[in-house]
Amino acid sequence: MSDFKQKCEKFSEILNRYNKIHSLTNYKNFDEQINDSIAILDMIEISANKAIDIGSGAGFPALFLAMKLNECEWHLYEPNHKKSAFLTLAKIELGLENVIIHSTKLQDGDKFIVDLITSRALMKVADLVKISRGFFNENTKFLLYKGSSVTEELNGFNAKVLNKHNRNYILMDKVC
Repeated sequence: MSDFKQKCEKFSEILNRYNKIHSLTNYKNFDEQINDSIAILDMIEISANKAIDIGSGAGFPALFLAMKLNECEWHLYEPNHKKSAFLTLAKIELGLENVIIHSTKLQDGDKFIVDLITSRALMKVADLVKISRGFFNENTKFLLYKGSSVTEELNGFNAKVLNKHNRNYILMDKVC
């Protein structure tokens, strides 16, 4: 069994245990969410030294991208303390040394430039770009996990839309 698969099984155990007490997510099949988190890696090559995930919630997609892109330093921003506590627990139990949890909103954090910014269905694209100011430059890429009605949000952005099942993966660059 691969290290990734073992970590995914352990993650599911941790989330099930945590969910019973804290009701973190309504997802019943974590495998679907894990596959959704990493499906983009079969479509495009992603390389980054430093990345942030905005609104990390229960860890989809950031924890799984961090497992796959383990040479990258991942900063997960989650202001909900129940969720950030879960992320910290998962990080420790899974041994994800490349993950740093920030229990704050992105816009309240210290600014630093990253290579990649990810987020899953958190807010409209323009709003997400706005709160990300100070974290990106002309070389930073955005990878956004969106639903079916995203096209009107992309006006004015250099965006590529990749689709798998009901998920639109939005890859944007040159946002500056």
